[in-house]
Amino acid sequence: MLLRASGEHKGQAIDLHAVIGQAEGDGGVPAGSLLVGFAEAVVGQDDEALSQARSAVLDALGPAALVDACGVAATFNAIDRVADSTGIPIDEKRIEPSADLRDRLGIDRFPSRMQG
Repeated sequence: MLLRASGEHKGQAIDLHAVIGQAEGDGGVPAGSLLVGFAEAVVGQDDEALSQARSAVLDALGPAALVDACGVAATFNAIDRVADSTGIPIDEKRIEPSADLRDRLGIDRFPSRMQG
């Protein structure tokens, strides 16, 4: 939701379908395809693919962006694991504002979907 809100604030069209491989190009995010590839490598099992993805981000965006990308990937990985393992439902105040997004992306089909 933060990426979508950030894009709206800046007047940028962000296509969140990019995060599930269903968007053309970068999804409106600079180097979006590169970053999605990095994120997929982070959660994958292929060490060589991860090494190549790290190198690609470093070469294209520089060391600070690589550190940022690693930090974001680590944070999201931890947050999802905590939510999944504890069964945390979506906050009541976020159910309605996120309904259209969850529907469009099929998020409610994920194991960590809204409970109840």
